[in-house]
Amino acid sequence: MLKSLLRPAYLLRTSLLVLTLQLPCLAANAQQTAVLMENAAVIIGDGTLLDSASLLYRNGRIEAVTASEAADFDLPDDLTVIDLAGKTIMPAMIDAHAHLGYEAFTSWGADNYSRENLLGHLQRYAYYGFSAVFSAGSDPDELAFSLQREIEEGAVEGARFLIAAGMGPPGQGPNDQFLAQALTVAERTGMNILYGIANEQNALLAVREAAERGQRFIKIWVDDRGGSQQKLAPHLYRAIISEAHNLGLQVYVHQQNAGDMLDLLDAGTDGFLHGRIGSSFDSGLAKRTKQAGAFIVPNLGLGELRREAIGDDDFLTATLPLEVARRLSVAGGVRGQSSSGSPDSESEMAASFNALVDENVDVLLGTDAGAVPDHFFGYTGHRELEIFVRLGMQPMQALVSATSLPAQRLGLQDSGLIQAGYRADIVVLDESPLDDIRNTRTISRVIIAGKELDRESLAASFREE
Repeated sequence: MLKSLLRPAYLLRTSLLVLTLQLPCLAANAQQTAVLMENAAVIIGDGTLLDSASLLYRNGRIEAVTASEAADFDLPDDLTVIDLAGKTIMPAMIDAHAHLGYEAFTSWGADNYSRENLLGHLQRYAYYGFSAVFSAGSDPDELAFSLQREIEEGAVEGARFLIAAGMGPPGQGPNDQFLAQALTVAERTGMNILYGIANEQNALLAVREAAERGQRFIKIWVDDRGGSQQKLAPHLYRAIISEAHNLGLQVYVHQQNAGDMLDLLDAGTDGFLHGRIGSSFDSGLAKRTKQAGAFIVPNLGLGELRREAIGDDDFLTATLPLEVARRLSVAGGVRGQSSSGSPDSESEMAASFNALVDENVDVLLGTDAGAVPDHFFGYTGHRELEIFVRLGMQPMQALVSATSLPAQRLGLQDSGLIQAGYRADIVVLDESPLDDIRNTRTISRVIIAGKELDRESLAASFREE
């Protein structure tokens, strides 16, 4: 067996949807009462809007959605009816790039990594209207797989948890601070996190071992960390990508230089977890990305929000211990009131971002939440969507980037859409995000796999941590 631990080794339209698929239900919801939501605007998740519709779900699954009267349904006897006049329904969102387990709000690092902390992060995601999150290359596999199963079986509540096997040069990969913490977690748990790739044979063995262990995704690092590390060499990442595709695995790349992206695209990478949006990412690179079928996670909020006084935002502080919120506020003296950059920088960013949009590249919501201290789960996803729209996306496009697109790319074939047969992962909003993307914050209800969260109790527990 190969040793790990990095050792050598828009479409806006109104339509009629009347579907009544019956799929196997989640075990935990086998006796769930049917729920009919009426009179709401429904954002399907694929660019479609139903102006006023009814939605029926039961046993963890959506059974029907229609723009006509609910009388068109074959309604069960055990029915709860909820009138949502004036409200908007949308699919729960998906964060396609995060790092769970290390953040504890009053501290950050390996000492915090535990099943309980992971579950708390997944519950925070659910509180903020997320049904799934992809944690990219920093999790001990067996612990993560065990929690995955608990969530899928309904034994515990939280967003679905996806992970990747990390691969980089021996002893390298994540940023220097994060690397030390990940290696500590791996040593303490005795579980796989990172594979060190020194040669092509290492690459083939690492991919095969990851596949055997149940991994569906591989993350590679092609980044010299400002000269403190070496990049994964092209012949090595090509071997990883080729073997991964042979075994049905996807390969996602962390890179910090747009100049590396062309060869990575030629090698067949499935997506980029840092878009490197800016002057060096031009329309030609956007076109090549589209031709290659790769996705981009722009990851724009990481830089912005780390400078901003997020502790003054009630949408976040509702879930933070008081002392943490105070530390991150203007009064705390650490952060400024605003994180806005220079006009020239904003213009370059917008031009690059709109090149992606114009080429119809799959742009996915991803935040890198948890990779550094104080970049928080769920909240940062809403802020990322605000940046997307500020730079030129239409609100409907931004919502697709947070729902059906990441679901498709991450293999969540039953998520990301309000559609019959799909999981009942539903967010009810008081105001429409199509009018103002910030209205994704106006959460009235969150339903995950057909079970409504007690958001008030969750928030109270978060504030006490």
